[in-house]
Amino acid sequence: MNLNFEQPIERRNTQSYKWDQCDKLFGDKEILPLWVADMDFTAPSAVIEALKARVEHGIYGYTIREESYYKAITSWVERRHHWSIKQEWITTSPGVVTALSILVNLLTEPHDKIIIQTPVYPPFHQVIRGNDRIIVENPLQLKDHHYTMDFDLLEQAMKDPDVKLMILCNPHNPVGRVWKKEELQKIGEWSLKYGVFVISDEIHCDLIYRGHQHIPYASLSDEIANYSITCFAPTKTFNIAGIQSSTILIPDAELRKKYNDRLSTLSLQFDNCFSVVATEAAYNHGEEWLNGLIDYLHHNLEYVMGYFNEYLPEISVIKPEGTYLVWLDCRKLGLTGEQLKDFMYKQAKIALNEGSTFGSNGEGFLRLNIACPKETLTEGLERLRRALEKLE
Repeated sequence: MNLNFEQPIERRNTQSYKWDQCDKLFGDKEILPLWVADMDFTAPSAVIEALKARVEHGIYGYTIREESYYKAITSWVERRHHWSIKQEWITTSPGVVTALSILVNLLTEPHDKIIIQTPVYPPFHQVIRGNDRIIVENPLQLKDHHYTMDFDLLEQAMKDPDVKLMILCNPHNPVGRVWKKEELQKIGEWSLKYGVFVISDEIHCDLIYRGHQHIPYASLSDEIANYSITCFAPTKTFNIAGIQSSTILIPDAELRKKYNDRLSTLSLQFDNCFSVVATEAAYNHGEEWLNGLIDYLHHNLEYVMGYFNEYLPEISVIKPEGTYLVWLDCRKLGLTGEQLKDFMYKQAKIALNEGSTFGSNGEGFLRLNIACPKETLTEGLERLRRALEKLE
């Protein structure tokens, strides 16, 4: 089992979205990328070996999902999240965002309203606006370096008869909250009361820090499960995003048929031949690797918090409860979003995600990816510190 997360691995010149376009996007190929949410770690050895065996077979034809595929998923969810799901609920998509776009079209009509909790993952905004729907923001509230939901505003939004859907981010990207059972129950109660369907994006569900527990939204009750869809994937968990695989849980049989019919219409019904193999290997044999990863991410997180506290106190760290993404409050620097980008790319020579892309209440924030060897992370923090010293 490869558990050496300290070893830097050269990713340049590998067609990496994260590493190989810094010159095109940011104007400098020497910029250190700490932005896109994939990890700079090799996948579990079991996944690598399974893929090698599949490659060596030499024929890469149309691929089906057999019983072992479904068993790997249901067993993982039972072991990791204490939730018994039914095999027939399981369908798929090349990625969670692809599924979100399809589901927005299936569940709503043009000009319907959809709730999101900002600041939130930018594709949430894109799949709503791009499908000619209307965003209703339920801004999260930041107090004492901790985000909470504004439940009064959320209920008010759900009462609007034009609001048909809510896309929930659980755990939340970028603020790192792992929503508690009572928080999710409020959403479920109002979803059923006001007829607002919920899609729960739970792609970061396996990346949870000590002292916190992921609660699958649909696990709250059968009624809530039947009025919701859950999306997750092995891709974030095991760093295999490029293989493109996700699981879409649709308990309602009629809705599941509509979704699968739409997949067929779009010719998305076949899985990538490598995604099936990688998914099974990851869920069946990747747990030790994941436990080691979470320990390593925890050490990186503690290091980041200590570093900012000692050397960069003007930037506040919002400590995440899950994910490998750290939300940084840079508002004391007094820079606009555009100025922050200019500062990152031209002065610090690093790439983090600029906060306004997550919503207007993300202005003045940055998102840092800590899923990299400590050596890489240290270099990024040192570049930031040196640039801030010159800024002052």
